[in-house]
Amino acid sequence: MQSFEQIRSHVGARHTLRTNDPYLISFDLTLDNDRHQGIYLAEMDDEDGEKILRISTPIGPFTGMDGLRCLRFNWEQRTGYLAVSDLEGSPYLQLCENRPYALLTETELDRVVVELGSLGDRLEQAISNGGDAF
Repeated sequence: MQSFEQIRSHVGARHTLRTNDPYLISFDLTLDNDRHQGIYLAEMDDEDGEKILRISTPIGPFTGMDGLRCLRFNWEQRTGYLAVSDLEGSPYLQLCENRPYALLTETELDRVVVELGSLGDRLEQAISNGGDAF
């Protein structure tokens, strides 16, 4: 995939877009047991000015989370890493992945979306149920 417009076209053919901005799209990924997970795709530039795609999904509020455990989780992951963003003035935990456009195919995009969405949903459930996710 060479452009965000190709990504938008591919994703828009498979999912109903909730956000459809120039460099940001979002949709709900349908999972098992009638669950859904919000997925966000954004175009970014790397240090060399090359285009990359950030794929992310919200997990839950960062308040009360152990940062060291989050870093250990990142170390163990093969796909995806935890990051903190700002949601309405409060720190919010996100599961993210960055992929260079040059290496991104439709099949790989679909695979990463499903993998992050599924893992994000499991983490969200563990956090919201008071589980020991990290």
